[in-house]
Amino acid sequence: MTKVFRTIRVMRIALRAVRRNPMRAMLTILGIIIGVASVIAMMEIGKGSATAIQRTIANMGADNVLIQPGSASHGGVSMGVGTTVNLTPKDCEAVISECPAVRSVAPIVGSRGQLIHGSRNWIPGDICGTTASFLEVRGWTKLAEGEVFTDTDVRNAAKVCLVGQTLVRELFAGKSPIGEEIRVKNVLFKVIGVLSRKGSNMGGQDQDDILLAPWTTIKYRVNKSSSSATAGSTSGSSVNSLSQLYPSSQQNIYPVQSAVQAADTPLPIRFANVDLILVAARTSSDIQPAMNQITALLRERHRLRPEQPDDFRIRDLTEMNNAMSSTASLMTRLLLSVALISLIVGGVGIMNIMLVSVTERTREIGLRMSVGARARDILRQFLVEAVVLCLAGGAIGIMVGRGGSWLITYLLRWPTETSMEAIAASVIVSAGVGIVFGYYPAWKASRLDPIEALRYE
Repeated sequence: MTKVFRTIRVMRIALRAVRRNPMRAMLTILGIIIGVASVIAMMEIGKGSATAIQRTIANMGADNVLIQPGSASHGGVSMGVGTTVNLTPKDCEAVISECPAVRSVAPIVGSRGQLIHGSRNWIPGDICGTTASFLEVRGWTKLAEGEVFTDTDVRNAAKVCLVGQTLVRELFAGKSPIGEEIRVKNVLFKVIGVLSRKGSNMGGQDQDDILLAPWTTIKYRVNKSSSSATAGSTSGSSVNSLSQLYPSSQQNIYPVQSAVQAADTPLPIRFANVDLILVAARTSSDIQPAMNQITALLRERHRLRPEQPDDFRIRDLTEMNNAMSSTASLMTRLLLSVALISLIVGGVGIMNIMLVSVTERTREIGLRMSVGARARDILRQFLVEAVVLCLAGGAIGIMVGRGGSWLITYLLRWPTETSMEAIAASVIVSAGVGIVFGYYPAWKASRLDPIEALRYE
């Protein structure tokens, strides 16, 4: 019980000493305030940036896998990825039915062109022919308004489409486009749905600048010019007849379609090809199993011998995710290091001021020791003073740091996120700084000789 009373008395003396010199106390904790505020602000900026990066990757499809056609060669010259015409809707069906790690699959046929509505026109970033499953793959869980085109629309090459928010703004002046018509390469599309806002990806590309339509419509109606260009040759990227898909030295029994025929009476879907296949794994951890399963399946379907290379290419966002996460982590560590340096500087300042305080209070220490105070009481007193000052500085620093984070978000639009870990760490570090940098002055005070201390002028 006596020890408890002595401890309480020592703490009261320490607190009284702090209150006696408010200006000195404020100057002492200034370094801690700056250091803790820096730690809080930097940690919240780093955490906010990491969260923003992860959100962007998720919007792009963190669990997505992209299947591209392989590289064709002509005269020993490789034409590059995507030049082989070998991906079909049947491949999509096989992937979704035979690959357990796959959640959803969407074929993609791309196009470029000008969109016209009334007196307005716009060239979108992406005209994408696909199926309704594209929305699930890309994480567009719901539409802003309207409805999605159906499998029947895909089979019939229906002239319907979905538009992104950027197209709503540029072509319809922000008004509802449902039921309106858009002209794409002299093909009239009826708008039946509006996509929800998605924003820009990490590359700065506007993901809302997009038009979605059945892939059969894009292939056979919009891209019919490319069909016409390849109607008499098998060297193009569009296949519109069996004779093109399966070339033979024998006479063609399936004549090549004209551009008009291809647009009006497209071949059955099973004979078509698609530009890309977009796949969604069940979870992010299933990406690699999904890639392995897809590779084995497509090699089997394309009848590739073991010694033959893949005639397709599979890509995912894992590398990009890892690179961006590493960058964000590195930035956070760098900012934290700078903030910790500020804390160390603040701790050194506390030690210096405490040493000056010990010198100025030498007679006081001698008087206390002469009336019965022991060396460990003096040690505790100065340690308590240092810890109290550091904790007070830490509390003020937390408030200043949170205010700084809010200002950064408000003025610079930089993403920040409250970090309870940083707040807890700041409190612990503040107490630690007080103990570490306050111990030497406290130890020096406890080692004073009472007689010499009383003689000190």
